[in-house]
Amino acid sequence: MAELKLIHKGKVRDLYDAGEKYLLIVSSDRLSAFDFVLPTTIPRKGEMLNSISAFWFKKTAGIIKNHIVATDPAEIRKYLDLPGPDSDYAGRTMLVHRTKRVDFECIVRGYITGSGWKEYLKQGSVCGLKLPPGLKEAQKLPEPLFTPTSKADQGHDENVTFEEMAAALKPGQAEEIKEKSLALYKFAAAYLERRGILLADTKFEFGVLGGEIILIDEALTPDSSRFWDKELYKVGTSPASYDKQYVRDWLEGQSGWDKISPPPRLPEEVIKGTVAKYMEAMEKITGDN
Repeated sequence: MAELKLIHKGKVRDLYDAGEKYLLIVSSDRLSAFDFVLPTTIPRKGEMLNSISAFWFKKTAGIIKNHIVATDPAEIRKYLDLPGPDSDYAGRTMLVHRTKRVDFECIVRGYITGSGWKEYLKQGSVCGLKLPPGLKEAQKLPEPLFTPTSKADQGHDENVTFEEMAAALKPGQAEEIKEKSLALYKFAAAYLERRGILLADTKFEFGVLGGEIILIDEALTPDSSRFWDKELYKVGTSPASYDKQYVRDWLEGQSGWDKISPPPRLPEEVIKGTVAKYMEAMEKITGDN
């Protein structure tokens, strides 16, 4: 990759200059948790995330356009002179349209869990949105909630209200993004439930191309979503998952990490367990039933 110009190194993805109209996104094996990039990589994670995102971008194109141009290295070479063999890029690379990024992460929550559950216990709300009393951990919400955050490439994302998001964008953009986020969530949740997965929550990112809002970054992956095993799901407990919650649980429960200092390396059993969960998620999502 040295012959391509790296223009942005994200927590998980690297962006390379691919001319005036395009970007090349390479999904790495890095893993982030609690807004830190962990020092341990997860083998084949980039390939699995890339495959899952490509599947969803195609599956949801009827709901909203997306930034995908090509994922096959041979097809990408029609637009960009890639250095090195196709094997350097296969499985983990996307050529995408350049867009003006909307600087908010758009989170949709279908169940009460994680930071939302912690806030609810203290204040009876999730991201400032009041909820009915008496909800239990992991309970399905009456309706999915749209809860945007500020977009931070490094450090912590901050919760913002929908009104704050709307004030920062052009008229109508926030309303359209909210509508599309909820539509994407509901479509994906119904699809996944048929395949034995509950979509607890997920986050989307959007960009503007030719004045039109489109879906960018990744879509409905184990990195950006909480996937729960439907058969093992039980209200009032922390459900079995197919995502990086497995790593979060180890970091919070066994590692002794304070979430302030540099994060620790993951032990081999956690690495292998994470690979297995991501692989199972990919097969359940993209495989034939």
